[in-house]
Amino acid sequence: MPNAAASRLVLEPYSEATVINAARECLQSLKRNPSLVIAFVTADYRPYLQDFLELVQLHAHATLIVGGSASGLIGTGVEAENCSGFSLQLLSLPSTRLCPITFDEDQSDDFTEAQWRSAVGRAADSEAWIFLGNPMKVAAEPWLNAWSAAFPGVPTLGGLLSGGARGDDVFVFHNRSEVDAGVAIGIKGGVKLHTVVSQGCRPIGEPHAITSASENVVKSIGSLPAYDRLNESFDSLSAEDKARAAGNIFAGLAVNEYLDDFKTGDFLIRNLVDFDPNSGAVALAAYPRVGQTLQFQLRDKHSANEELLHLLKVKAREGIKPFASLLFVCGGRGSSLFGKTSHDAQALQEQFGPLPSIGLFCNGEIGPVGGSNFVHGYTAVMGLLE
Repeated sequence: MPNAAASRLVLEPYSEATVINAARECLQSLKRNPSLVIAFVTADYRPYLQDFLELVQLHAHATLIVGGSASGLIGTGVEAENCSGFSLQLLSLPSTRLCPITFDEDQSDDFTEAQWRSAVGRAADSEAWIFLGNPMKVAAEPWLNAWSAAFPGVPTLGGLLSGGARGDDVFVFHNRSEVDAGVAIGIKGGVKLHTVVSQGCRPIGEPHAITSASENVVKSIGSLPAYDRLNESFDSLSAEDKARAAGNIFAGLAVNEYLDDFKTGDFLIRNLVDFDPNSGAVALAAYPRVGQTLQFQLRDKHSANEELLHLLKVKAREGIKPFASLLFVCGGRGSSLFGKTSHDAQALQEQFGPLPSIGLFCNGEIGPVGGSNFVHGYTAVMGLLE
């Protein structure tokens, strides 16, 4: 039996009838019971969360549900910002082993590589992970470092959830219960999870090796002061690009040093925190190493659009034919970046057709770059299920 999926995006306040209808429609479209149900709800659904989950469990015939809160919802070809409603996806994966792992705040802060391998038990051989976390409870980068060390080379895809204006409006759930910090679903066999991580930047200037650095401060790049290299990159821009570059230049740190030609998608994008023209130093929101290649990057709607389209076309040329998709998009993208809604979801639909999709606007996106998992910002992370 082949894999299958169905999804619905409902942009209405909570009502029993609305939830029942969406769950039944998904189940009817799927034509079989789901292996996994993913759901995202806006913060105004929280008083009704137990009822919502019970109705989904009953009317979608769900035995495994994961999800959480969202400030904005994503469905097939649609991104709804600052809305009320829910996004629902049913996945039938008959040949796949799914292992849900829930964890609390102390585990996310303190667990070592060995402890994570022990905690997940038989799921330690999973071929991919889908992760949903509460940003108030998960120390994202320390957790992801330990997690990735426990499962080297295994992609982790997901995000830190969002919610309403109050911090306690962010929540994660597994089946019919809220969980403290996060939930991860281990996937093994029967399905391939292809990742697209669009960081919204294009390289400017030239790549050079870092020749002096201390902690997060880069002192020299290619034997010249880092600040001079930054100015050099800025000067390489057209007049039009210079006009929109203020506040939109970032550092790109090469993930793989063995490439002959660095291009869009080969860098981990990190913020410039500060710079000192007198000393020539540039501080980053990262800890670069001497010898690592750095190239400055420009982020704007044109660069973000071009990069996403390029990455999606690469996947299409590889012959990938997904039957469903997952989208984890930064809250700083959407209409605030592109000047219109639904950019990322529509780009995905234009390339691969109207896939049953689900997603949300995140407080941090998680996905692999160069074979290693990272926490991102201003990024669209997509999972293509094949």
